[in-house]
Amino acid sequence: MKKKLNDCKEKFLHGGGLISTFLRSAVSSQVASWTDLGMSFLFYMVILTSLDPFYRSNLSVAIGAIAGGVVNCCINYRFTFHAKGQSVRAVGVKYFLVWSGSLLLNMYGTTGLATLLSNWNWLISIGFRPDGIFAASRLAASLIVSWGWNFVLQRNFVYRPTAFDPYAKKLIDTLVGAPKKAPDEQQQY
Repeated sequence: MKKKLNDCKEKFLHGGGLISTFLRSAVSSQVASWTDLGMSFLFYMVILTSLDPFYRSNLSVAIGAIAGGVVNCCINYRFTFHAKGQSVRAVGVKYFLVWSGSLLLNMYGTTGLATLLSNWNWLISIGFRPDGIFAASRLAASLIVSWGWNFVLQRNFVYRPTAFDPYAKKLIDTLVGAPKKAPDEQQQY
């Protein structure tokens, strides 16, 4: 029995199959989602209460997404996709691209759904308040984007070597300055 538990643990932690990767992704996603949602709710319900609802919603989602994105990228790099051998620069650029799409889908998906649901009078009549509508909209958008966008692109693009990697590295080198080569590494013409 103990051997079976150890085998399951080993497959979960280090297995490369779709199911074990998806389960690790779910763990990473949950940690990042709780970070994201916690920050979104905190900013929406406590910090940004004086803003217009449109800006309040979008800023709250953006702040949560940034915090959750950083947590998710770090966990996925080492734990979920075991990308230790991949270029951090390339992974960072690719993650940023996927994360940017995720941010936009979450922001406008949440705000659009909340706007739609706020106009349904029967929801208001059964006791839904704006905070509840925002929470339901945020959770629905988050789940759809997480499964349908993030997992698919992270598994197949972000944490794998791709033909895009050299361009991603070059972009980082251009933005932060290419590392200087030692004299013996420079090409002689």
